[in-house]
Amino acid sequence: MTPILLASACLLIVTLGYASLCAGSPYGDCRKCRGFGFAMKTDRKGRMKRGKTCRRCRGYGKRIRVGRHLYNVWLRLYRAGTDTPARKPAFKPASKG
Repeated sequence: MTPILLASACLLIVTLGYASLCAGSPYGDCRKCRGFGFAMKTDRKGRMKRGKTCRRCRGYGKRIRVGRHLYNVWLRLYRAGTDTPARKPAFKPASKG
C-alpha cells in the first residue's frame, strides 16, 4: 500500500469516526470546567469548594461539538435556500354568471 493511500484511508476513518460521534452524542463536556458547570477553588485549608459558574457553558457543563455545530449551520442554510414559497395559480378560472 502506498503511503498516500494509507494516509487517505486513515483520514477517512478518523473523519467518519468523528461524524458518528457528533451524530450519536452532539454535546461534549465543557473543556474549561471539565463538565462540572463551575470552577473549582480551594479554601485556606486546601479543601476543594465550588467556585463561580462557568461562563462558556453557563453552568450546564456541556457544550455543542464543533462538528455538530457546523452540521447545524449547513442544515439551516440548506433549508433556508430550498424553501419554496407557495405558488399562485397561473390563470384564474372564469366564473359563471
